[in-house]
Amino acid sequence: MNIIILGGGFAGLKLADQLDAQKGFNVLLIDRFNYHQFQPLFYQVATAGLDASNISFPLRKAFHKSRNVRIRIAEVLEIRKWDQKVVTDIGEYPYDILVIATGAETNFFGNKSIETHAWPMKSTVEALRIRHHLVQNFENVLEEKNPALRNELLTIVIVGGGPTGVELAGAIAEMKQFVLPKDYPEIDFSEMKIYIVEGQSKLLGVMSPQSSETAAEYLTKMGVNVLTQAFVENYDGKSLQLKDGQQIPCRTVIWAAGIKGNVPQGIDPSLIARGNRIKVDAHNLIPGTNNIYALGDIAYMETEDYPNGHPQVAPVAIDHAKLLAHNLRAMKKGEPLKAFVYKDKGSMATVGRHRAVADIPKPKLHLKGTLAWFAWMALHLMQILGVKNRIVTFVNWMYNYFTYDQSLRLIFREFNKNEGQRAERRVQRKLEEVGSGE
Repeated sequence: MNIIILGGGFAGLKLADQLDAQKGFNVLLIDRFNYHQFQPLFYQVATAGLDASNISFPLRKAFHKSRNVRIRIAEVLEIRKWDQKVVTDIGEYPYDILVIATGAETNFFGNKSIETHAWPMKSTVEALRIRHHLVQNFENVLEEKNPALRNELLTIVIVGGGPTGVELAGAIAEMKQFVLPKDYPEIDFSEMKIYIVEGQSKLLGVMSPQSSETAAEYLTKMGVNVLTQAFVENYDGKSLQLKDGQQIPCRTVIWAAGIKGNVPQGIDPSLIARGNRIKVDAHNLIPGTNNIYALGDIAYMETEDYPNGHPQVAPVAIDHAKLLAHNLRAMKKGEPLKAFVYKDKGSMATVGRHRAVADIPKPKLHLKGTLAWFAWMALHLMQILGVKNRIVTFVNWMYNYFTYDQSLRLIFREFNKNEGQRAERRVQRKLEEVGSGE
């Protein structure tokens, strides 16, 4: 059975791992990156808490000893159902079973201005770009004499009050308190403003009211301006405009307000549900097909408990993959298939040092403060792929805990080959002029 998996995120990687060394299965994993990205810690990369390599794991390394799992780094162009092939930018690949686990990307809700000027954070590369932008802004403040421009450079707005937005706001607030004054003693950081803007009436909308209130209290105490029931209308790179008419002058808007599925070409538009997700049945099979499945963030499965689809979080994606692996093995043996039932293990979010919230459904518990913070760290540490990555991440966290600092605030400038060649020619001409006495 030739199985193609599109996407090396939580769902795709877990499915490939479950089918590794299983007789009767040839697995081809296709992704545009050659590494798995641990998305829950993107915000720490963006705020110089962790290096990108600490939360990334090479896909090929995960299958060094595998005889039936192969990797291709490619961009998927189209799914051709009529001849069962996946078309990519490096070739075509036939399949018996196709699994779409392409995840989700940032949803700007059709606002081109915001898409152009705001900073998304749905990949390691995007997190690094935010880090470089933030550090460069502070460098620019040092030489900026115009008070209005200094205010714009020292104002950071995070749009979206979910776990990503809350964790990012808390991390930036801690940088403002512990790190930046030592890096830039010339800057008065009492002038720095941090906003978190959320359209709903509370932060952490998927969590309990207690967790939402606690997170808001934590952020307020840390100096973050929390704006709820606030809807963004426009952003031109210099000023964020809200629907109620409020204007926030700022040069940094980080967009964490929503995601939409990465749907490949070739999927029937009638099968696309809210959030640009693909409809699936209780076995993750796409209706109208007998051999194409969707897993993780891209899958939209309506159940009695989840009439609007399951939450787009890692535990759901991993459980999807485990169930499909079981059902594929059952299909080969002629055994009955199992339907997907999601058992919510709870949710948590960290706001900063000794500040976190956690909701556990069974037994129903609400945790906050230091206990929730240590639980959050332990859980995320165990989920990171690779023993080395776990050790390095743990060491970084301990170093940061005792020193209140991290030495990862580096600015990497993109090098344009053509610009470099032009610069070399200018230098060469100058040397020739000097040599000729001109």
